Amino acid sequence: MPVELNQQKTISVVSPCYNEEDNVRTCQQAVAKIFAEQLPDYRLEHIFVDNDSQDRTQEILREMAAEHPNVKVIMNSRNFGVFRSSFNGLRYATGNAVVVMLPVDLQDPPEMIPEFVRLWESGYEVVAGARSTREEGFFLRNARAMFYGIINRLSDVELEPAVGEFQLIDRRVLKAVLMHDDYYPYIRGIIASVGFRRIIVPYTWRARKRGLSKHNVNNLADIALNAIFAFSRAPMRFCTISGLVIALACMVFAIFSAIAHIILPDAAPRGTTTIIVSLFFLSGIQLLFIGMLGEYITAIHNQVRGGPLVTERERLNIDQPAEITHRKTARSA
Repeated sequence: MPVELNQQKTISVVSPCYNEEDNVRTCQQAVAKIFAEQLPDYRLEHIFVDNDSQDRTQEILREMAAEHPNVKVIMNSRNFGVFRSSFNGLRYATGNAVVVMLPVDLQDPPEMIPEFVRLWESGYEVVAGARSTREEGFFLRNARAMFYGIINRLSDVELEPAVGEFQLIDRRVLKAVLMHDDYYPYIRGIIASVGFRRIIVPYTWRARKRGLSKHNVNNLADIALNAIFAFSRAPMRFCTISGLVIALACMVFAIFSAIAHIILPDAAPRGTTTIIVSLFFLSGIQLLFIGMLGEYITAIHNQVRGGPLVTERERLNIDQPAEITHRKTARSA
């Protein structure tokens, strides 16, 4: 007996996009086909978040929204970055479970969604996809491996290697995630920090078929630094320990120099070379520490300055207000 529409569970899928005119419709059709063929008892809510695309992406999104009522569109007034815009898109998700991020380039395969849903129905509240195999170049593959190695050693929460934002989370998890008041949300870290019962599912991260990737080296470095400074005190702890070690080393060197000057005056270190090398070394260490302090201060400044996570220009097929996520907003309401 078919399930009535009002009894159907809803699965929300959030897809960020920027200048993806070659991919947005393909993404929508691929996800809709998967739900029609493999998840007929579930209602699909597909939320596209556009970061002020300059090509035909917005025009295509308007056409899709007019053709399909379950396609919801948020258009930002400018490019706020994939994490901020995707986090804002999560505020409009009404599903019983949510696929946190399915970029329209389909490098994360939507064919995994039925498996995610099955595991969610079996009792898991977080079904996290892990990019065990990547169809990408040698440099990017090793750079990502290095990043995950660093973040897993420095983070205060356990971040599984290769797990990105391609995850299906229960609505209870979504509410816990949206409680975070973060100017630059590192979504995969927030999901890991809230806990809940989780299972990790490996998959192959596919090479992009159409269009150009919007993640360059600068963007990837920015994401990596945000992850390290947002979820770890290790940089500041490193500064403290390094300062102590350098101070002790300088004291030992000073004592050694004084003793050597008394016992073996001809062999004692001397001259401007030693002084210059020491000054440059200590100056470099100081600049490194100042830079780390600057990262934390910049993050604090952005956080306390307040303001909206993103500014929206237009919403299509969205009637409900965004769920309140920020503590400041909740206090003033």
